[in-house]
Amino acid sequence: MNTASISQLKANPASVISQADDYPVAVESRSKVRAYLIGKQLYEKLLDLVEDKLDRSAVAGTDFHKGKNFEAVAEDLGI
Repeated sequence: MNTASISQLKANPASVISQADDYPVAVESRSKVRAYLIGKQLYEKLLDLVEDKLDRSAVAGTDFHKGKNFEAVAEDLGI
């Protein structure tokens, strides 16, 4: 994992941000990780994964034999 100090982040934020394009950067203060910096594409991928997990969970928790149809589930999911 890439790391950067808060001082490095303050001195050259563009450089640290560019490191976060492909993989998270641990931002350290006094040798302790205080935050993680992630790039836009990775953030969007994480959001997609969370959304997919929630959607699968909603579908898995639906008992279609009890008469709730797919359209109702889709409406619950906002799709």
